[in-house]
Amino acid sequence: MTAPLFITLILLTGHFSFGILESLWQTLLAIGTAVAAEVSLSRLFRKRWPHLASAYITGISVGILVRTPYYWPFALGSLLSITSKYALRFRNRHLWNPSNFGICALLFLAPEAVAHLSIQWGNHLWPMLVIWILGSIIIGRLKRFHICATYVISFIALAWVRTWITGDAFLAELAPLTGPMYQLFVFFMITDPKTTVSSRAGQMLVAFLVALVEAVLRLAHVVHAPFYALFMVGPIALFIELLMQQYRLAPVAAQPATTT
Repeated sequence: MTAPLFITLILLTGHFSFGILESLWQTLLAIGTAVAAEVSLSRLFRKRWPHLASAYITGISVGILVRTPYYWPFALGSLLSITSKYALRFRNRHLWNPSNFGICALLFLAPEAVAHLSIQWGNHLWPMLVIWILGSIIIGRLKRFHICATYVISFIALAWVRTWITGDAFLAELAPLTGPMYQLFVFFMITDPKTTVSSRAGQMLVAFLVALVEAVLRLAHVVHAPFYALFMVGPIALFIELLMQQYRLAPVAAQPATTT
């Protein structure tokens, strides 16, 4: 239950300190839709009641990250997010981080109506320090801190590269890392246990590649660079790993059973 409590802390701190939400009711709609979709689809396809922590995290992520005056994107974003877990699967694994998929789908399909959380929290240091400390403790207990650390170090290094290429100030290139959107992205999206590769080295490589693709997209002035980078890199990496596992298991399955 630590992850749901942590993301709730981000929500409450951001909203009551800086008013980052369009509306608390929109966020509740996103959470309610995610939970209802998870229960319905799990009962339909798996014939069992699901654990709702994942759906809660997905709904609250959509509620925080989606920026729009309308209500329908919050419901649609959560519905697409949860549905992707059941529809886009390979070898009994869903490939996309649910909230990343739902948010990217909204940004693809309705760019005129939907944006993502960006500077609404500003870059105030003290709230970020609290989030970083608590997030590091929680992610460390889950043994996934190396993913966050790899991405952050890669982002900082590539920010310097972008500065060298564009001539922009280094702090300007670095500043997005201290915004609220990145706290959810770093602590929840890229560390999602269900959609990351299994090996520690592979997880670190994927985190670096996400940062690298994001840097390229930023140089191309793509506004939603981090979401799109994870949308492209994460599922491909997981698909390749699952495919390699399938080929390694194939010769074993083909061997005839021995008799005694």
